[in-house]
Amino acid sequence: MESWPTLAWVLLLSLVADCLKRIEGRDFTVKDIVYLHPSTTPYPGGFKCFTCEQAVDNYECNQWAPDIYCPRATRYCYTQHTLEANGKSVSVTKRCVPLEDCLATGCIDLQHKGLRVCTSCCEGNICNLPLPRNASDAIFATTTPLNHTQKHLQSASVMMLILLLLFAT
Repeated sequence: MESWPTLAWVLLLSLVADCLKRIEGRDFTVKDIVYLHPSTTPYPGGFKCFTCEQAVDNYECNQWAPDIYCPRATRYCYTQHTLEANGKSVSVTKRCVPLEDCLATGCIDLQHKGLRVCTSCCEGNICNLPLPRNASDAIFATTTPLNHTQKHLQSASVMMLILLLLFAT
């Protein structure tokens, strides 16, 4: 009777070894990863933004925004809000954009139409929930420095200028 447990283990191990021989290796694709782990991003640093074109208001835009990740070439969430002088929304546009599209944020009054257009950008996952309504809302909000290397170059230039002035005197 004591040989049965040993024999059972040997049979089980040989069965597992046979199964392992039949398994073929395969690399996971991005599609496989997203399917298996839907909360993971399709690429490192992936993020989502609310997206809509010419929605009637913020609620309409956010409610029907597709739940997809932004393309790799983009890094920010963009919002353009057109409103009447009394503050009523005329249209809302939200999307994923590259840096170039975020360099002109703020509000513009279209006097001849009686409208105000406010544009804002932000960095982060679904950060474009609220609408810009005035100059204090229409900003470019980032979590990382835009020109990290340029700041170091400016500091070096200032230091060189100071050294030149010291040695020139």
